Formats: sequence, C-alpha cells, structure tokens
Amino acid sequence: MRRDANNMNPKTAVPFWLLVGASCVAIGAAVLTFPVRSVLADALLSRPPVVAPTVAVPVKSATPVLAEDKQAESKVPKHLLRGVASWYGGVFNGRKTANGETYDMYAMTACHPTLPFGTQVRVVNMRNHRSVVVRINDRGFLYDGRIMDLSYGAAKELGMVHAGLAKVKLQILKEEVPGQSE
Repeated sequence: MRRDANNMNPKTAVPFWLLVGASCVAIGAAVLTFPVRSVLADALLSRPPVVAPTVAVPVKSATPVLAEDKQAESKVPKHLLRGVASWYGGVFNGRKTANGETYDMYAMTACHPTLPFGTQVRVVNMRNHRSVVVRINDRGFLYDGRIMDLSYGAAKELGMVHAGLAKVKLQILKEEVPGQSE
C-alpha cells in the first residue's frame, strides 16, 4: 500500500476526501468575500435620518481679536471660514490675476470666490497649526467645494505643498471696502 502512495499515477482518480476538502476551501473563500448582513424579518424599514447641515463654530485664537475683526467676520457666512484649501503656481506664474496684477507664485496671495480684492486673511492649517497672512488678489473656479486657492509661497509656509490640499481655518483680518484704496 505504501508503494502506491509514493508512486501516484496521474491517470488514477483523485481521492474523494481531497475533492471535498478543496470544495470546502473554495466555498469558504467565496462566502467570506461577500459582505454579510443580518436582516430581521419583522424589522420595519426606515428612512435614513435627516441630517441638519453643519454650522462652522468659530474657534478661539491665541491672538487677540479686535472689534473691527469681529465686524469683518460677521459679514462673511460662517461656512466660508473653514474648509479645504488647495494651492496653485507653476503655469499661472507671470499671468494676470483677476484684479489685474501679475501673479507671483512666491507671494503671499490667494484666490477666493467672494471676498473683496485686497482683503487680508489669516489662514491656519488645521493639521499642523501653521498660519500665514495672505491677500486676496484673484478669482476663479474652486474644485470640489474648496474655499480657497493659495499661492505656492503661502502653501509652502503652511506645509501643504506635498499633499496639495489641507483643512484650513480662515480669519479675516482686514476687509478691503470696494472702491476704496489705501
């Protein structure tokens, strides 16, 4: 009998237990790859709960906030004070911005869809808590609900160049009044 085990002929039938074991492994692998949910037959089907829109909560800053800063922040909807920012540079360097000046990717400037040109904004990276003050000098389409596009120089100071995106908090320092220049 031992001689038969060592000298297996490929034309002989595979033992029954080997087929059963291989089948069990295959079925087990197939079952484990599908997500399994337990369903109660008597459970009522319910709609998903309605979620109220989130409202941004102002965060206390280590720097003192002056009365005019609070007035400037009150003019901007709170949902625009927190969100995701990205940066732009390279191909736009040397081109004209929306306010007519030449874009310098190393300057501390930013693109915002609604804030007046010349507005000074402190941008804080929520991951590493670095901050930079930028001046709004450009407009443009912001992708995926982003709130601001920063210049390369500002993004480098915030430590977000490699990631490309960062969760940020905005604090309006000085809002430029349209039609009024310094």
